[in-house]
Amino acid sequence: MSLLITAFSSILITVSAGTTTFNVPLNPLGSATLDAAPVGISYEFFQFPSYLTNVSHTWSCSAQLQRLTGTWPRIRIGGTSQDRALYDPSLSAYVLYPGYENTFSGPLNFTFGPSFIELAGRYPGTVVMGLNRGGDNLTNTIEAAKAAVNGMKNLYAIELGNEPDIYPYTGFNNIAPDPATWTPAAEAASEAEWQLAVGSALRQTHIVQAGVFESSPANFSAVELIENERSANSRALRYIKDFSHHNYPQSTYFTVDLPSLMSHESVVSNVREFERDVVAAEKEGWEYVFGETNSVSGGGSNVTSPTFGSALWLLDYSLRSASIGIRRNYYHQCTIGICYYSFWDRTNINAPFYGAYVATAAMAGATYISGLDEGTSNYGGYVAYSNDRTMMKVILVNTDYYSGNAARPSETIVVKGLQERRVRTRRFTAPSALSRVDEGELPSFGGQYFDKDNCDLTGRAVTEDIKVMEGTASFNVAASEALIIDLCE
Repeated sequence: MSLLITAFSSILITVSAGTTTFNVPLNPLGSATLDAAPVGISYEFFQFPSYLTNVSHTWSCSAQLQRLTGTWPRIRIGGTSQDRALYDPSLSAYVLYPGYENTFSGPLNFTFGPSFIELAGRYPGTVVMGLNRGGDNLTNTIEAAKAAVNGMKNLYAIELGNEPDIYPYTGFNNIAPDPATWTPAAEAASEAEWQLAVGSALRQTHIVQAGVFESSPANFSAVELIENERSANSRALRYIKDFSHHNYPQSTYFTVDLPSLMSHESVVSNVREFERDVVAAEKEGWEYVFGETNSVSGGGSNVTSPTFGSALWLLDYSLRSASIGIRRNYYHQCTIGICYYSFWDRTNINAPFYGAYVATAAMAGATYISGLDEGTSNYGGYVAYSNDRTMMKVILVNTDYYSGNAARPSETIVVKGLQERRVRTRRFTAPSALSRVDEGELPSFGGQYFDKDNCDLTGRAVTEDIKVMEGTASFNVAASEALIIDLCE
């Protein structure tokens, strides 16, 4: 309990920095609707069985998200190791490889069997199953795809390969031997060939989660894939169910920086890159998803990914993605024990999970969400609407970086256009942006935090009622904090 008190005392000594005003529209902007569970989870392929059978938090924390929405978080099983996996119908184990490889991307080659597919089929939510294309064994991939379709009633889609746009650089040279010739057109022709072969063998259309690109949409995009597949073999398009792009705002191969990661301006700028692709996918009748995403690629960064600042990024990023029509974000979980951005491990409920929980709470039960700003400052706002377009929640974020030194700055955020006479707030906070669960500084949401043993919400719930005068109310949001405003009658 003392950790919770520490978190709250850190926001009491604040210095007012300025005032920002948001005008809440009576009706949602645009027509994009929210998925029932827009915050999803991606599991590295070879680690999936361990997450479900050896890490109890996987079930207890996933159930926390389910309680908010009534829908289990949607999952995707994939990553670099999916392109190293061969299906063995006679294998009794979930996976088999020569020895444990303590890397975030897993063993160089391994096999998986029917029990792997059975385990995935028992998950109570929908599953996207990633299959091997990089190994260039189409016959084996078709066999695995048939096993998945026949053995998984919860199968949402299959992926044919992981990040094929960078195959020439990741060792999959049978498919893509030369970076100079592996153009978007060449990749699309190959992708169309595999979609046709697998879809025809399954006798099922709308089954493939296409794209799965790592590069910026300026290089590989849904727009180009659609155009190039139409040129290569337009019949392949019928087998596509949705389009996936991977997105990591920062990379361990370059400079990582927490203030930049969590900045609302950076979040808006990053998500904006995908707007044209979202529109193109929607015109084809496809959903657009971030099929694999998280704070920093390469397994995350020890100095940024486990922090509360990363959790605040995840909240802001999830809402901004949803507001432009990205239906789901599948947040990647890599090798247990060395995955810095993981939601949980065998010991802790990490800060990023708090961000996932609050983002889910912000959108739970809503049908629409709109951004209230253009991303020109570190102060962001969103409003969630019900199915009948009634305002349900307003979400405010202050992404000014607070390191924990000196008094904590704050911003007064004025919200206009409210219809209620009063509103109730829940604060998402921690001692600083640098706070880490494994260092004893727990985040809290509405005064509560997660018990590390069973993921139960613990602590006394704390809310604050705010009066609305002539449609206007003012809220104090400290640096590196967010506020969920529940609209009351």
